[in-house]
Amino acid sequence: MLVCGLTIAPAAAAEPKTASGDRGAAQDAPTKRPHIRKLGTIDCDMVETTPIVFAGKLYRFEYVRERYKPNRTGKSYFRFIDVASGEATQSFAVGYHLGSAFVDRGTVYVYGVEKWGGERIQVFWSKDLKSWSSKAALTLPGWGIYNDSVCKDPNGYVMAFEIGEPPEEAGVRFTTRFAKSKNLLDWKLTPSACVFSKERYTACPAIHFLDGQYYMIYLEARPGPTYEPHIVRSRDLRQWEPSPLNPLMQFSPEDKRIASKKFTPAQREHITKAVNLNNSDVDLCEFQGKVVLYYSWGNQKGIEFLAEARYDGTLPAFLRGFFTAR
Repeated sequence: MLVCGLTIAPAAAAEPKTASGDRGAAQDAPTKRPHIRKLGTIDCDMVETTPIVFAGKLYRFEYVRERYKPNRTGKSYFRFIDVASGEATQSFAVGYHLGSAFVDRGTVYVYGVEKWGGERIQVFWSKDLKSWSSKAALTLPGWGIYNDSVCKDPNGYVMAFEIGEPPEEAGVRFTTRFAKSKNLLDWKLTPSACVFSKERYTACPAIHFLDGQYYMIYLEARPGPTYEPHIVRSRDLRQWEPSPLNPLMQFSPEDKRIASKKFTPAQREHITKAVNLNNSDVDLCEFQGKVVLYYSWGNQKGIEFLAEARYDGTLPAFLRGFFTAR
């Protein structure tokens, strides 16, 4: 748990639980976990975001929901925020939901669904964050698709996407399945054995590839209920090794720090009084030698906030640090 700026591993994390399909954690746990500095809350009613680096700048992709209070359009849409200036790009993908962003060779790709629990993942791409092209990336009739995340591996690209339906594919909602692509536009579902995990709630994937392995942050539902992000890794998308230092983060008073000057007195009071039992929807990238993290906190029932955190090191060091003693 993160308390008063110090990183404390809760006792429950000493013996990580391993579900069916996991290889189990290494016998010798790392002696020091990567230190995540929580900076505090930067927005209200904002959840799914992705930090990216494009044209040398740090941007935050945002899925703007219909009920986001500054949204006066009555419809959901996507946009990017220039983190340094706070300026928003022109909105796009009107009516789409639960997006994520990925940058490759000077092009930004964004993936989202036509509705919560939709059957189709749509891809949008642009070289300037102004003009966008779009096509269907993956269509799975009868499936219910939610959050997604994309990474690059030696053979192309891999997408992790969250599903809730059908029951024979999802098992216990929610579950992460995978697809592969050679061009980031056309995707093919991997075999059903490539899954994490049908035995329990494993939502909100954020996937990266490093050292011949897929590292994935996802959301665990814990007794209480509470929700916390965990990290696992796999060489084949089938057998998964949990970090012996899980959870990655836990909800704490630092989530409620005020990290934006734009909040009104009413919003500050709302943040202070809000119930917090959740750190979820974690996504991250490396910028100028440090890892930028965005995540949501709140009650998992509609009262939600966007918060920011940092790790003072590279992304490879961060990912390896949850598995390798230092």
